[in-house]
Amino acid sequence: MSVLSNKCLMLVTLLFVFMLSCVMHINADTQTCTSRKSPCFLRKLPCPAQCPSKSPSNPKAKVCYLDCDSPVCKTQCKSRKPNCNGRGSACLDPRFVGADGIVFYFHGRRNEHFSLVSDVNLQINAHFIGLRPKGRPRDYTWIQALGVLLDSHNFSIEATPSAIWDDEDDHLKLTYDGKELVIPKGHLSSWQSQENQLRVERTSNKNSVIVTLPEVAEISINVVPVTKEDSRIHNYQIPNDDCFAHLDVQFKFYDLSYKVEGVLGRTYQPDFQNPAKPGVAMPVVGGEDKYRTSSLVSADCLACIFSPAKDYVQEGLEIVEYGKMDCTGGASSGNGIVCKR
Repeated sequence: MSVLSNKCLMLVTLLFVFMLSCVMHINADTQTCTSRKSPCFLRKLPCPAQCPSKSPSNPKAKVCYLDCDSPVCKTQCKSRKPNCNGRGSACLDPRFVGADGIVFYFHGRRNEHFSLVSDVNLQINAHFIGLRPKGRPRDYTWIQALGVLLDSHNFSIEATPSAIWDDEDDHLKLTYDGKELVIPKGHLSSWQSQENQLRVERTSNKNSVIVTLPEVAEISINVVPVTKEDSRIHNYQIPNDDCFAHLDVQFKFYDLSYKVEGVLGRTYQPDFQNPAKPGVAMPVVGGEDKYRTSSLVSADCLACIFSPAKDYVQEGLEIVEYGKMDCTGGASSGNGIVCKR
């Protein structure tokens, strides 16, 4: 009788688990790609049981995500924080991972601005902070702010300076067309421009956001300090009155042109040859003079090609339509596909 009872109990347990998974699947969100260029255009795809929601109430939970550039139309679970080892990332001092997956460093100079991405319809600049300890030939630098130009609008996001890092403080400052944006603290709190060209959503109660430029780019941002342990390991010699709060960032791009430029943007060119030397522990690439801009929201670097949307045809620059291209090697990277016709 005990054996039979145990079998019945096991069957009941299995039945309960099956019914629970069915309920979770029924209640799961769905994802749909609205871009006509996507191979998943208008396909309604259910989210995985492991991450059934596009906007979970728990900020630490993974979200349901659909990569509209991938030829594989399947939802997946994804963290909303930047993946500093993923393509399109810019973290640390600063360490970049290009579209080709190759890691390189670009130190720039402290208290100056550099173009990370310059395309016909998008300009993204970075403001660098840093210091130069005695005897060091170049600055240690970090990305303190991003400036985004889109058509006639500009947006900036920066890590506010702080002597001592406090996890309870929000270290983000945002502006749109020169006016400060106040987005209430709290996971999923958001703001959207009137033209629906830009949306900012908090991905934790403070210090983390996702900036979405529909069908143009998505930027995951997290504010972090330089810790005393980091300073000890790398000999930064961080002073006691500044924790050098900075941004860890990861970009996903759509429809980049063949002539896209910038410290990171150039790695998305179809014929790009990375100058970073293989086998070097910290491959550093240059380009300070080529990519320096006069301000966070200027597109006046020597290599910049940004122009308003109305000038696309006049400029004669072709936009990459990923949905119409034969893409190989990295099509599922999720950070802008480098393809050839």
